[in-house]
Amino acid sequence: MTTALFTHPACLDHDNGPGHPERPDRLRAVLRALEGEAFATLAREEAPEATPEQLVRVHPERYVEAILSIAPPAGERVMLDPDTGMSAGSRAAALRSAGAAVAAVDAVMQGWARAAFCATRPPGHHAEAARPMGFCLFSNAAIAAHHARAVWGVRRVAVLDFDVHHGNGSQAILQDDPDFFYGSSHEMPLYPGTGHPSERGCAENVRNVALEPFSGGPQFRAAWGDVIIPEVGRFRPDLLIVSAGFDAHARDPLASLQVQTPDFSWLSRALVELADRVCGGRIVSLLEGGYDLIALAEGASVHVRALMRI
Repeated sequence: MTTALFTHPACLDHDNGPGHPERPDRLRAVLRALEGEAFATLAREEAPEATPEQLVRVHPERYVEAILSIAPPAGERVMLDPDTGMSAGSRAAALRSAGAAVAAVDAVMQGWARAAFCATRPPGHHAEAARPMGFCLFSNAAIAAHHARAVWGVRRVAVLDFDVHHGNGSQAILQDDPDFFYGSSHEMPLYPGTGHPSERGCAENVRNVALEPFSGGPQFRAAWGDVIIPEVGRFRPDLLIVSAGFDAHARDPLASLQVQTPDFSWLSRALVELADRVCGGRIVSLLEGGYDLIALAEGASVHVRALMRI
C-alpha cells in the first residue's frame, strides 16, 4: 500500500537568521535523501495550508491570530523568544507544516495511504497552546491528533516522540485527555527541562523515559522496546502519530545521546510493527529536530524506508 510524502517549497522560506541550527538546509537535506530510486513509489503530495478551524482546536484563537499577523519585511525577522523567530516566509511555512500533518491524517484515514511522512518546517513539538518556543510556532502533532478525533471520529491517538528534546508542548496539550497518549525518550538534563518520568498525565497516559547524556543506542532501544512500546500496546490507539526528530544522533551539535543511524532504523521498524499490531498500520510521522545534515538525511532515509516497509 502507498506511503505518502507531504512537503511544500514554502517551508524553505522560514528563516531564523544566520547561524541558526533550524535552517532551510535541513529540509533540503531530507528531500535530497528521499530522491533515490528506493523512494520512487512515494506518493509525493503538496502540503496544504492549515485552516484556522484546524489550528484553534489546539491553540486559542487570539494566539493563532497573533502568530499569523506577524509579517516582517523581507530580510528582517521578529524574535518571539531568544531561539524562535519569524521572517517574511514564516507564516506560510507554519501553515503548510501544520497543514501537512492534517493532510497526512486524512490520507491514512481515507485509506489511500497506509503511512505518511511530513517533510516540513518549522517543527512543532515545543509549541504550547499559547506560547511559541524551541523553534516551534504551532503544535503540529497535537493539531493532527485533534483533527483525527474531530473529523474522523478516532477515539484514541498515541503521539510518540523520539526527538532528543522533550516535546513539552505536545505533552501539555494532550496529557489531560485520557484518550490521548504521549510517549517520549529524550536526553535529560537538556532543553526544555520537562519530561521527568514522574509526569504521568491524567490517567497514566504519559510515559517519559529520560536518558542521561552519552547513553547510546542500547539505552535508547531499551527505552522504547522495554517501556514505551509495551505501554502503547496496552493503550491500544486507533492511530499513531510520530514526532520524528533525529537530533539524538551522535553527530548532532545540540545534544549528546550518541544514538546511531541503525538505532533510528530499528525504532522506526518497531513503530511500524506496533501500528500494524494495534491500529491497522495507520501511522503518520512528522519531522521535528535534527541539526547535523548528514545524520538528519541518514535518519530520515531509514525512517521513511521503514514507513514504506522496504
